[in-house]
Amino acid sequence: MTTDSRLILVGQIGGGFGVRGEVRVTAFTADPLALTAYGPLLRADGSVALTLISTRPDKNGVVGRAKEIATKEEADALRGLKLHVPRDRFPEPDEDEFYLADLIGVQARGADGALMGQVKSVQNFGADDMLEIAPATGGPTWYLPFTKEAVPELHLADGWLLAVPPNEVGEREPD
Repeated sequence: MTTDSRLILVGQIGGGFGVRGEVRVTAFTADPLALTAYGPLLRADGSVALTLISTRPDKNGVVGRAKEIATKEEADALRGLKLHVPRDRFPEPDEDEFYLADLIGVQARGADGALMGQVKSVQNFGADDMLEIAPATGGPTWYLPFTKEAVPELHLADGWLLAVPPNEVGEREPD
């Protein structure tokens, strides 16, 4: 079995909690307490950021002790740090389910089957998820709403999805 190196964002350090070196972590997971089960939480570059050794629920996630933090000042210095977990530490999704990270690298094809590009990233700017598409012909990336209208078919096992871009993208003049 190969190791999957894709990182999934699972939380962000909110700073210190109390005076004993506990850290507050905002969780982006369905179960915030699962953060301790994932093992070391990583920085975006893959290096270890935080190893939670004990946690308790908090209003936006968890408060807990971390192996790397001994003081409130050390916890506060990490405020804003995004925490990731390798994709292969997550359980395999049920049939007809997937993780958004599984969309990265998938080909975006038009209704005629022509290759439009490849999913570079999945972003959320506050409304719905958006797929950042790197065009097959090069040039600037563009965003495709991850909705049933814009992505009516997913063929993840075959590595592609059907993309129906908004008119603004489809009619854009080349640079």
